[in-house]
Amino acid sequence: MTGSARPSSEGTAPEVRGLKFRMLADRLRREIADGVWPPGGRLPIEPELARAHGASVSTVRRAVAELVAEELVERRQGSGTYVLAPKPVSGRSALIGVVVPSTAFYYPRVLKGIEEELTAAGARAVLACSGYDQAREFGAVADLLDAGADGLLLAPTLTGPKTPEAYLARLAALPVPAVLVERRGTSLGDTVESVSTHHEAGGYDAVRHLVRLGHRMIGLVLRIPSPTAEPVGRGFHQAVRELGLPSTEFQAALEEWSPAAADRCLAGLRSAGATAAVCFGDRQAALLTAAARRFGLRVPDDLALVAYDDEIADIAEVPLTAVAPPKHLLGRTAAALLLNRLEHPEDSRRTVLLRPAITVRDSCGAARHRIAPEPDRVHGGRSSPSALEG
Repeated sequence: MTGSARPSSEGTAPEVRGLKFRMLADRLRREIADGVWPPGGRLPIEPELARAHGASVSTVRRAVAELVAEELVERRQGSGTYVLAPKPVSGRSALIGVVVPSTAFYYPRVLKGIEEELTAAGARAVLACSGYDQAREFGAVADLLDAGADGLLLAPTLTGPKTPEAYLARLAALPVPAVLVERRGTSLGDTVESVSTHHEAGGYDAVRHLVRLGHRMIGLVLRIPSPTAEPVGRGFHQAVRELGLPSTEFQAALEEWSPAAADRCLAGLRSAGATAAVCFGDRQAALLTAAARRFGLRVPDDLALVAYDDEIADIAEVPLTAVAPPKHLLGRTAAALLLNRLEHPEDSRRTVLLRPAITVRDSCGAARHRIAPEPDRVHGGRSSPSALEG
C-alpha cells in the first residue's frame, strides 16, 4: 500500500532533521558570540526556543546538546542551560585588553604584575595608554573589542566630561568581562569588579605611625584633583578623629605645585603648629623638604614627613618615608580576578582592597626615636580604634 507521509518535523527524513538541528546550533553559536546570550546568562527553556525558531522541541534539544558537547553551554539540574565563558585553553589563549592612563609613572609595576599573571596562565595582553583622556580611553576600549579581546583590565579616568557614575555604568555594559585596576565603584549600584589599594587605610596608617613617633599636630598635604587624594584624606581624618588630635590641611592643583606653593604650604603648617605632615604624593613631599631647607628647618627634626605613592621617594634629598601601594600585587590580583571571571562567569562579583605598607626611610625620624606602642586615644578617655570607614 502506498501513501504520503504527514508534513511534520517528526516525520521529516533523518538527513533533513539533522540539517535542522545543526542550523539551529549554528544560529545559537552566533547569538552567543554576538552577546545576545552573554557568559553566565541563561538560555530560554527548550519550548520557548522551539517557538522562537519554528523548530520542534527535539530539534532544540539536539542543538543544545551539541553546544553542551562543545562546552559553550552547560545544563544545570533544576535550573536551566547557561552560557559558559570562552576558556583560555582548547584552541587559543585568552586575549586580554589592558588600558592604563600612563606607562611612565605609577603603573609600570602594576603592568609587570599583570604580565606575569597572564603569562603564567597562557593568556596574551594588548596594552593601550589613555593619557588620562576619557574619549581616547573609550576609543582604545572599542579598538580592543574589535581586536577580539575576551576581557579587559581598565584603570579608567574618572575625571572628564562624564561623571564617574555615568562612566562606570558605561563600563559595566561592555560585552566582555572587565576588572577595574586601582579604581573602584562610587556606589553600591556599581557592578564592575575591581582591585585597588585601600588608600583610606594608607592615610589612616600614616597618621598613626607619626603619632607613635610622638607627633600631636599633623598636617595633610594634597595634590588635587586625584582619585587617590580623597580616600587618603578620609583615612587621615578618621585617624585624627579617633585619636582626638587637631589637624591642618593644604591643597593645591598639580599645575600649581611649585617651590612657591611649597613655601605657602610650609608657612601654613608652621602657623598651625604642625610638627609632621602626610603628603600626597612624593613630589609634594620633596618640594616641602626643599622649602624647609630654604627656611632653615630640618627634616625630620623640625618637620617629619610621610609621602604617599613611593615612586620617587627614595631619591629625594632626604629619603622619604612613604606609604607604598602594593602595585605589583595589585596587577597580579586584577589579572587573576579577570581570568577567574572568564573561567567561572557565575561567581559572585568581587571588590578587592589591598592595604598598603609604610616604607620607613629618613624623613619621619623613626630611626632616631623609640617608637611608642600603637595609640588608642591621645586625649580624653580610652577608646578602641573603629573599623575604617569607606
